[in-house]
Amino acid sequence: MKIAVIGNGNIGAGLNDALARAGHDTATYGREYDLAAAIAGAEVVILATPFGAAPELAGQADFAGKLVVDLSNPVTADFSGLQLGHDRSAAEATAAALPGATVVKAFNTIFAGHYASGLSINGTPLQTFVAADDAAAREKVMGLARDIGLTAVDAGPLKNARYLEPLGFMNIQFGYVLGQGADIAPQWQIAA
Repeated sequence: MKIAVIGNGNIGAGLNDALARAGHDTATYGREYDLAAAIAGAEVVILATPFGAAPELAGQADFAGKLVVDLSNPVTADFSGLQLGHDRSAAEATAAALPGATVVKAFNTIFAGHYASGLSINGTPLQTFVAADDAAAREKVMGLARDIGLTAVDAGPLKNARYLEPLGFMNIQFGYVLGQGADIAPQWQIAA
């Protein structure tokens, strides 16, 4: 699959590398690149950008008809809380900023280092929770997650990102504020 990862920081680069190892045609793009051309040629666009970047990106490229994966957690600059939550998510704000795109929430609870270390802890694959209003788009992103070794969990419609983003924030709290380190990830016991 042809994938454009917008954002070449630790998370964007790590996810890009994991997708490339799984055989996908993927590349990262930062501000210095021609984002319009990168997005035009991609089947899937992954936004590995801070919350709030979508309106600026919308002014640089046409996202109509694109499957867009939002990884952001809308944390405050001082990491003391969330900018949005429970009645509106970052993913829903991204969808509003990119009319015509199909937005999927995923990969927001995984620390960057896990992409290089095999996406598991003590042999147990990490999970990613995938929310989208379009079932086919949700399944496509779940397939990408499975391709790189994650356990993909169907999290229902995009409005459920309102709960996934606080989960991502809590993971950040456990990892950095409460001193657990980044070798953690939320896991949900799924009945077989």
